[in-house]
Formats: sequence, C-alpha cells, structure tokens
Amino acid sequence: MEKVKSKAITGKKVKMTPSEAIVETLVAEGVTHINGILGSAFMDLLDLLPAAGIRFIGVRHEQSGAHMADAYTRVSGIAGVVIGQNGPGITNMVTSVAAAYQAHTPMVVISPSAGTPTIGWDGFQECDQVSVFKAITKETVRVTHPSRVADCLRTAFRIAYAERGPVLFDIPRDYFYGELEDQILEPHQYRVDARGCGSPESLERAAQLLSEAKYPVIISGRGTVDSDGIDAVRAIAEYLTAPVAVSYMHNDAFPANHPLAVGPIGYMGAKSAMKTLAKADVVLAIGTRLSVFGTLPCYDIDYFPKTAQIIQIDINPRNIARTHPIEVGIIGDARAASQEIMKRLKEIAPSRKENSDRLLEVANEKQVWEQELVDLAMVEGSPINPRRALLELTKAIPENTIVTTDIGNVSSTANAYLKFNEGRKHIAALTFGNTGFAYPSALGAKIAQPDCPVVAIVGDGAWGMSLHEVSTAVEENIPVVACVFNNGAWCAEKKNQVDFYNNRFVGADIDNPDFAEVARAMGAVGIRVEKAEELGAVIQEAIKSNKPTVIDIQVDGSQLAPPFRKDALKMPIRLLEKYAHLDHRNW
Repeated sequence: MEKVKSKAITGKKVKMTPSEAIVETLVAEGVTHINGILGSAFMDLLDLLPAAGIRFIGVRHEQSGAHMADAYTRVSGIAGVVIGQNGPGITNMVTSVAAAYQAHTPMVVISPSAGTPTIGWDGFQECDQVSVFKAITKETVRVTHPSRVADCLRTAFRIAYAERGPVLFDIPRDYFYGELEDQILEPHQYRVDARGCGSPESLERAAQLLSEAKYPVIISGRGTVDSDGIDAVRAIAEYLTAPVAVSYMHNDAFPANHPLAVGPIGYMGAKSAMKTLAKADVVLAIGTRLSVFGTLPCYDIDYFPKTAQIIQIDINPRNIARTHPIEVGIIGDARAASQEIMKRLKEIAPSRKENSDRLLEVANEKQVWEQELVDLAMVEGSPINPRRALLELTKAIPENTIVTTDIGNVSSTANAYLKFNEGRKHIAALTFGNTGFAYPSALGAKIAQPDCPVVAIVGDGAWGMSLHEVSTAVEENIPVVACVFNNGAWCAEKKNQVDFYNNRFVGADIDNPDFAEVARAMGAVGIRVEKAEELGAVIQEAIKSNKPTVIDIQVDGSQLAPPFRKDALKMPIRLLEKYAHLDHRNW
C-alpha cells in the first residue's frame, strides 16, 4: 500500500478528538512508524495512523517493539515510539525499556492504562504502569485530563530528548475519546535540541592539561556518535598525536582505520587499547560515562590508569565523576565541547609536531593484537571455532553494514573483532545485558537505514528469545541477516560453571531445533553452515538477496571466552555435610 504523506495541522487552535491531537503531535515530531501489538485500549488512535502516514509495525512480542525503537533511535537520532495494550502489553516492555534507559536512548512509550471509571477495582488488565516504569524511565508523564493530551505528549518528547532516555506517556484508555480545542505546536516551540559546549573555564583548563600532557589518550563514547562529533574528536587526536580508544561496545565511536585508533576497551576489547590506555598521564573521555563494567580489568590487564588526570565530557551532569575521580568535568555536547577544546589548543600553540614515535608504537600494538586475534581464530574447532566464524563474518560484510550484537559468550567476543569506520553502525546490548536484544534491534536499525545491510550476531540462547520476530521481518519485508552462533548451550554462564563449579553443568545445555529449517517454515531464507570457509560467501549472498535470512552457524561449545563477572564470583564453600563434595577444597 502506498504510504500517505501527511503534515501536522499547526499554527492555530482547532477542534479535534484526543486521538487526533496525539497523532498530530506525533506527525509534528516526525514519527514515521510505531511498534507494538494492537489492542482495544488504543484502537481509536490506531485507526488514524494510515491516514496520518504513520506505519504501524505489528511485532510478536512487545519487548521486541521497544528494542526496535531503541535501535531505530540510535541509528536515526529520532526518538522511537512504542505502544501496547494496557496491563500485560505495557509490562511486556519492562526489560527493553530498561535496556534503553541504560543505553541513554530517547524513546516514548505510549502507555494506555485502565479507564478512569474503573481504576482501583482490579478490572481486566488493570495495572499501575506508572509505578512499574518509574525506575526505568527518565519520567512518567500522566495525562490528567483529555484536553491535556497534546501538552503531555510534548512534555514526554521534550524530556526524552533533553535527558536522553525513555519516557512513559500514560493515558487512561477512555481519554482517547471526546472533543477538545488545542493548537498543535512545532517541536522548536517546546523543546531545544542544541547543546552547549560547557563552561569556558573548564574548556580552558582541559586544553591546558592536554597541551602539557606527555602521553594523552582519548576515550570516545556514545555521546560522540550521537552528537556527530567524530570529526571533532579526530581533530584533537591528530593535533596531539593522541591514541583513541572507544568505550565498551561503542566500536563505531572512532574510525578503526585511523592510524591513532587503538580499539575498544571493556570486556573482550582490544589489548592494544588497554596497553595504550595504561600509559596515559591525561585521559580525555568524550561522551562516555566510564561505566564500572566497561572499565574493569580484562585478560588479567588492569589497564585503567590510577594516576592519570581525567577530563570528562558528558551531556548529563550525573555522569561526571560518577565512577572515576576527575581533574576537569565538562557538562556539554561531545562535539561542541571537542570543537571548543580544539580552538583553545590552537590558541596555545597554532601548530604542533606530529609524534612519529607514538604513531609507530600504536601501529605495533595494533599489529600484535590483530595477529593474536587471527591466531586465536585459526585454532581448529568442532565444527567451527566461534572466533573463526566472527573473523569470517567481519571480513565478509560491506563497509556500511550495521551490526547488532546480543549478550553472551560469542556476541561479546565480537567486541574484539568488530571494526567500523563511521558512526551509528554498532548497536549492542550494552551494560543492561539482556538476551534477545540483537534481532529486534536489527529490525529497528534496518527501518532507520534501509540502504545499509544489517547483520545481527546472536547466540542460540538469545535466539530462542527472539526468533518469533522472523515472522515480523517476513510480514513487514525487513531484510536483515541473523547470524545465529549455535553452540548448544548458554555458554557465558557455562564458562562460570567450568571455572568455578568443577564442570558441573546445571541448566547450561540447550537442545536446539534446526534453526535454518524453522526460518524456512516462517517464510524466511534459512541456511545451515558447518564449515568456516563457507561462511563468508553465505553471508555475502544473504545480504545480496535482500531477504530476511537466518544463518544457523554450528560452532564449538567448548571454546569459551573468559567469564563475564570474574570480579563477582567466588569459589564455592559448602558447610553442610550433604554438600561437602561440592566444596572446592574437596575436589
């Protein structure tokens, strides 16, 4: 069906229904689609969407809808919108909204709630949704009267963008009906997107520290990507000859092919980044909250410098010095602040000689690490070493590919192998760490950038939580490629049982069906791969076909990455006699 193009009715007060006021506000905000599962609670609004030019994408589970919105926002920069039936439809989104909250993703959850005549009577599908979502949203905006629907929705978008996170727009289901008179405003009339660069004093202090640093290192994060600030970061790096690491699972925050790029820090990151960062006397952290998990030791390298002076730039003042003591804090937009620091650096010294020794040092560190990655990948597996599969995948995908990654043993190992040369290409589950993220996120990313190939890296456990959305991909013609790393187990947790529980496996193994056959039954292309040398061509053909495709990659379940939370686990001690044989001292 041809898409109806629509423009919001703005500029004067007009008579309309609450449903019309909501939809017109969405049109004014540039919303092109809404994810969800239809329900009677919002059917009056739903009926308006085709005429408004807003596509309704019906998912198989509301959790997927919010993951799609999260990824869509990360790729497009436009706040995604989700909706569901009051009660269970909305509570099904708790996990994915919490993930978006941890990821600082602007998003609006339209949350129909029980009708006002029956609130408090424990009616059908009644739930206090506002209370449920308070801790995982930037704000819960409750519509207090039908005449306020447009105002409250504007507030939801204003907070979502300003505070970088999801907002719940809660509306009693009877408030969609009636009549009101209101003016639909343009976004510039009620919210400001432009960000400041920070205080002049802080910027000057930062520039002075950097100009005097003997070994400055930059950490570039999600804020750099969101602000389109990569060029500004590159300018500082080249001026200072400062190596640039990217923060945990934001491998697209600096071009991997740049001579000063050293790779990602955090779990299963790059040793080249960690060894380089460990030498820093000044760290410029741009658009990153320097999360605890994202700066933990890895590969037994305690790399985060203990004595370095840290300059931290973040749009959210709550993130400044939250996890590491700083020398200078700059509350501001990553790009704007970086540009201002660069101006001040040039004022201190208009030109600066390139440090050729440091460039050579960086190149050597990267070469050693790249060779280690290849060597680890070329160890034989049965049937395929998962690292070899990741290596073949990264060699096969085109330059402009968007990659979404789940959580789990193989998905997280991908952190070491994935390289990007432009922003908005790496969409990861991040520190909330829920499984079932990558595939619905791939769908959202493809909607945001239909001309880019989109590949999801998913473990077989996570695939069990998301394979139902293959039906959505087929129905909505969203041609993403799911690379399912099938090792027959929850291997991230299995590794804990190997290291800490003497190979006693409880709940770790998974008896999987043939995922390729299941995909074909759902109307997608399904391919099973058992030989590493065949994988690259299969992935390239899947992308070229422009069809929803599931590649069931058979990988070795015994070749495992280090445990996720080595810092949080202990060898078991048992005090009761009946459990004495499980005590590590008795093994």
